[in-house]
Amino acid sequence: MKTNLKITVVKLFTPEDVFGPNHGVTRNGRPFIPCDHKVGEEFVVDNQYARPEGFCERAWQDLYNTILVYYHGGDYNFPSPGATYQPCGDGVNPVIFKIEKIQD
Repeated sequence: MKTNLKITVVKLFTPEDVFGPNHGVTRNGRPFIPCDHKVGEEFVVDNQYARPEGFCERAWQDLYNTILVYYHGGDYNFPSPGATYQPCGDGVNPVIFKIEKIQD
């Protein structure tokens, strides 16, 4: 039986959420662009080597070790078997993802 993964966008944070309303943090003097993902958006990973179309490259890199653990039979068992939550490492616009095994 082949194991696929479903990645769901659970929560998005803005620079204001992270630093407060008058943070003054910029990207080389320009305002930060919000993440393109939307809460509830889902992606199916059916190949451990291929980032799903439309999935953020930065987030893929941050989640990749977890993806490999699941693909190679491991499990974090938190908060339940076959599912875990993991953030994107963008310290200004972080995103929380749920990663879960789905059976094909």
